[in-house]
Amino acid sequence: MTAQTARREVDPGSTRVSVLRAEPWPARLRVVLQARQPVRAFGLVVAGWVLLACMVAWPLNVAWSMYAPLVVLAGLFLTPGWFAVVSASYAVCLGISAFMVRGWSVLQGFTLLALALTMTLMVMRTRSRERLGVQGNGGEDMLVDLRDRLLALGDMPSLPTGWHAESAIRSAYGDKFSGDLAVTSLSPDGHRLEVALVDLSGKGRTAGTRSLLCSGAIGGLLGQVEPERLLPAANHYLVRQEWPEGFATAVHLAVDLRTGDFTLGNAGHPAPIQFTAGSGRWSVLESAGGPVLGIIPEIQFPRSAGRLGRGDALVLYTDGVIEARGHDLSRGLDRLLGHAERLITTGFAGGARRLCADAQAGDSDDRAVVVIWRD
Repeated sequence: MTAQTARREVDPGSTRVSVLRAEPWPARLRVVLQARQPVRAFGLVVAGWVLLACMVAWPLNVAWSMYAPLVVLAGLFLTPGWFAVVSASYAVCLGISAFMVRGWSVLQGFTLLALALTMTLMVMRTRSRERLGVQGNGGEDMLVDLRDRLLALGDMPSLPTGWHAESAIRSAYGDKFSGDLAVTSLSPDGHRLEVALVDLSGKGRTAGTRSLLCSGAIGGLLGQVEPERLLPAANHYLVRQEWPEGFATAVHLAVDLRTGDFTLGNAGHPAPIQFTAGSGRWSVLESAGGPVLGIIPEIQFPRSAGRLGRGDALVLYTDGVIEARGHDLSRGLDRLLGHAERLITTGFAGGARRLCADAQAGDSDDRAVVVIWRD
């Protein structure tokens, strides 16, 4: 079976159906390399003894510090057990060099200390990866893949003619992970667009793992349950996790792209703003809503209704856009409305990115903006 083919395997004793896919060649190559730990360890040990031979032959030209790259390579590509074997071999080599070739000196002592620190750091790194069950750069690759999948959930789908949508997410201090997340879903018939904008407690990397879990959970609910059931289901999920900082605010929008009618559910989240072409003004969509997610079990979230006519726009945002230390939210909201006024003349395209860039909190907090408009 090639990498592009797949077969279906059915368990006769159950209704479960699983799809078995061939591993792509990079994954197969990684498995092969991981199975050759002894070979790589042997190669690094040999390299260490070759380096010792060079020290004996050219004692003035070959320094102890040349073992540092070998230690780093061992830490990157070996398991903790094999790393210990290689490190012990290098210790023997350095001991032989010290007692039989060079002798001790202050400079040699500092070099040895630097090598010991390097080995300690690499031991910590290999043990950390072992807890994840990955070796080499597999752990980093996995995190990057998860982060990219998280961002992909917020990508806006292609909408019917006359409809447009954009999203922008910026993490605090330029971190690669964010406590703000956007999840979107377009119904198979293209008639209903749903957007959930969630702001988890914490920011940046501290909220990154919870963002990954919540984006997967909400992404699985979006489009699969009726709009009025989404926030209660998300609340139930967060309550069940029992995280120390497991609360979140959220706003959920469901738009009928045939008529422009929409419903809005709010869980302790800043109220969206709407531009109405008929009046030429922005207004705040205050609604009853409900409390933040993850605190009170078995609670309902009332929804409000509205309509997006031709030329209208709707902006969803997180509190990092209007909140800043030392300033109240009303001032931040007025600031947002002022920046939104500029979109009327410049156009809504690129508006999500611009509103994120002009956020009240600057780079000190996560920010997320979703803009939906109609021609």
